[in-house]
Amino acid sequence: MTALLVEGVERIAVLRANALGDLLLALPAMEALRRAYPSAKITLLGREWHARFLRNRPGPMDEVVALPPISGVTSDDGSSAPGEIYEDLRARRFDIAVQMHGGGRNSNPFIRRLGAGLTAGLCTPDAERLDRWVPYIHYQHETLRYLEVAGLLGAGTCDVEPRVAVIREDWAELNQTLGRLPRGLVAIHPGAGDPRRRWPPERFAEVADRLGRPVVVTGTEAERDVVGQTLAAMKRPARAVIDELSLGGLTALYAACDLLVSNDTGPRHLAAATGTPTVGVYWCGNLINWGPLSRRLHRPLISWTTRCPACGRDGTSPGIEDCGHRSVSWVGDVTVDDVLDQAQDLLR
Repeated sequence: MTALLVEGVERIAVLRANALGDLLLALPAMEALRRAYPSAKITLLGREWHARFLRNRPGPMDEVVALPPISGVTSDDGSSAPGEIYEDLRARRFDIAVQMHGGGRNSNPFIRRLGAGLTAGLCTPDAERLDRWVPYIHYQHETLRYLEVAGLLGAGTCDVEPRVAVIREDWAELNQTLGRLPRGLVAIHPGAGDPRRRWPPERFAEVADRLGRPVVVTGTEAERDVVGQTLAAMKRPARAVIDELSLGGLTALYAACDLLVSNDTGPRHLAAATGTPTVGVYWCGNLINWGPLSRRLHRPLISWTTRCPACGRDGTSPGIEDCGHRSVSWVGDVTVDDVLDQAQDLLR
């Protein structure tokens, strides 16, 4: 692998401009790049929220450049990148530009326009080729996928689970917003961006009640309804936290918990990255790409539903046309006892 190291590298750009879980699962690859090129300046090409969250936070990136809306890269609205963004990025004279953003149909042309000395990343069969590339195959764990990309540049690692530092500002925000937290706190996150990944809220409520611990139920404004349904189904009192904390404050909250029980969603990755044990409910296909890679602290419960519960259409083939039944849960065959057993085992 050392034969793939590039000599004289001073500046590296990494494109990873998507959601929270995407960032977290790519962190081991970025850490590998940092170890392989310790004196290089690593720039994350991301979004505004990346810049806010990563400011003053220890990690492999030296800076974040927040990209404007670019169709297929940071948005899907058909917008094209203003010419000055390319001028600004080319002026940084990157030695290496790394595409950790997906299959490359839209992101590889963007990467090649940066004028870097070497490009590396992923390619679907119809994507523009980079100087060094590995094929993008849908069913591959995201962390291992991007470690393969780092490997193209001679970077390796044995750390496969992402880690995020909780900084002083995170703790200060948490204390100011929520005050003193009870000991033995368990977090429940019943939401997910795709409703098909949501376990029924009444089952989260039953797990929370049967654990007999202080509980906080987290969610975004878009998940307010499912948080409310979970609280309404609970027999024991619980505290709702809906968009009261920044991403940094939420990081501290999860770090303060003994356990998170969640759907397959960004907050599960965030809690895991702080070192908090997690129980996650996963659809079988998503577990391959997004599930935890270790089992000492993280227990995925797997739904083996392969066809839409509403119409029976197969959901296992990548790129299959959406049947439109997005409000129907695909993880309903996971039982409360399954989740409770794993949660109690982790708490012991």
